[in-house]
Amino acid sequence: MSDAIRLLDIRADALSSDEVLAAVSDPTAGGTALFIGTVRNHDQSKPVDRLSYEAHPDALKQLQLVAERICADPAVTALAAVHRIGDLKIGDAAVIVAVAASHREVAFAACRQLIDDLKSEVPIWKHQHFADGASEWVGAH
Repeated sequence: MSDAIRLLDIRADALSSDEVLAAVSDPTAGGTALFIGTVRNHDQSKPVDRLSYEAHPDALKQLQLVAERICADPAVTALAAVHRIGDLKIGDAAVIVAVAASHREVAFAACRQLIDDLKSEVPIWKHQHFADGASEWVGAH
C-alpha cells in the first residue's frame, strides 16, 4: 500500500470533510483538492425522497486498487476517500475524496480521476426512492 494513501473506508456512519482534510494534510503539498458528493432531491427531473447505498464485500479492495493507481504519480503526496452506505437523506454526504499534491494542477486532476474511477469501478450501488413511490437501482456494475 502506498504511503500516500491515508484514509480509505466504506461506512454506515455520517462522513466528515474535516476528517478527510486532516487525513491528507501534508507539509510537502502545494495544493489540496476536495470533492463532496451529496444526496440531491431530484434525478432526471423526478423528485427523490431518499436513497440508500449498498456495497459489494470486495468494494474496499477495489477502492484500494483505484487509490494505488492514483498514487502512482509521485506528485501525489496524500489521498483519502470515504463512501457511505445505508440510508441517506437529502443533503447528506454520500462520498468525500481528497488529494494533496505538489501543485494544484496535479491535486485537481488526481481528485477528479479518483472520484470518476471510484464511481465507475468500485461496486457500490445506489437505490433511489422517488416521491411517487417508485424506486430504481443506479450504478450496478
